[in-house]
Amino acid sequence: MATIVNTTEEEPMLAVVRFTAELAWADAGPEVADPEVTRLCLEAQEHILAGRWLEMASLMLASADLLLTSPSRVPDKDLECILSVICSLVTKVGSEDEALQITDLICAKLTQQPDDKPALRLKVMFSLYNLLPSPYGKAFVYKKALEIATAGKAAECIIPSFKNIDSFVSEWGIGNLEQRELYLAIARILKDHKGMTKEYFNFLNKYLATFKGSDDDSATIGDAKEEAVAAIIEFVKSSTLFQCDLLNMPAVAQLEEDEKYQLVYELLKIFLTKRLDSYLEFQTANSALLKDYGLVHEECITKMRFMSLLDLSSRCSGEIPYSVIIEALQINDDEVEQWIVKAIAFKILDCRVDQLNQTIIVSRHTERIFGMPQWQGLRAKLGVWRGNIASAINTIQANKVTEEGTQGMQGLMIR
Repeated sequence: MATIVNTTEEEPMLAVVRFTAELAWADAGPEVADPEVTRLCLEAQEHILAGRWLEMASLMLASADLLLTSPSRVPDKDLECILSVICSLVTKVGSEDEALQITDLICAKLTQQPDDKPALRLKVMFSLYNLLPSPYGKAFVYKKALEIATAGKAAECIIPSFKNIDSFVSEWGIGNLEQRELYLAIARILKDHKGMTKEYFNFLNKYLATFKGSDDDSATIGDAKEEAVAAIIEFVKSSTLFQCDLLNMPAVAQLEEDEKYQLVYELLKIFLTKRLDSYLEFQTANSALLKDYGLVHEECITKMRFMSLLDLSSRCSGEIPYSVIIEALQINDDEVEQWIVKAIAFKILDCRVDQLNQTIIVSRHTERIFGMPQWQGLRAKLGVWRGNIASAINTIQANKVTEEGTQGMQGLMIR
């Protein structure tokens, strides 16, 4: 004969309270433990019946405190289940404010001892994140998850989410200052993570771009100097980055007048606006500086040759003689085509090589800086293309009308 047991939605919460209370009082003996467990369960029932979810969260977290501080007493799977039940309380409250208060309590517990099972703590944080309807709450939880990942050295657990940061920021609707804190926290996580150099540079850029140069930034922009220098060095070191917008960012531009970092800014300026000869002159006078920042002279020469080639492409109206390339890149006659092939392989240049006339005809090149002048140039090109397309459509339509008229006349003549 089957036994039917009535279940309610609240039973998992009561089960969690009972289980954690029994563990907490296990060493006290049944005479002391049983009354305490009963008391806690009755208190939990009262909170549930009255809909006092904030008080319920406090009770459950207090009971579960032993599991968080001594997780070895409970298997990870059970601990995750218990914490997930506590997180589910945010879905029962009647106001966003109360949900945020419960969220704050849970995050406070999870961020204690973050180096103890950080992966499990992060998993629970992401569950909490997904349960919250409030964009503000989601942003708050994500920030706390970053803290756990950093303190617990569990970057690999949160890095996959970084590719969605733009959509997260849009969803959260957070302000400029909150974005700045977010990007800096992510950049610091990525800084020493192997294979993440490009992502590190991108988030440094995002962080630096939050400084608009307004009066509101005047008190804090000086704090960005170290990150500005780091971004410059990452760009100069990179063998695959040939374009950046650092030069005109207020957070970077401040280095031009800074006694300590003025030369670093000058180096960036050389890579983005000048040619190889300027770099060689700079290196002769500042070789120690380059070594201090871990820059390899030969690698810098290689990159500056590509940058010089891009500079020629932007200034020579589409046709560049071999002789000009040889002089600018400081290479031998037989090396010109090798450098052109390398530039095409890096997808920074599209061109046709005219060996007979010893020239290259450039059809497209990467702009080292893509600022307002480049946007205006792109707008002008799009205007020309639009006009050409409109003209072609008009010509096709006119030809079609003429053709239909001719066919109509032919039909009349046949009759």
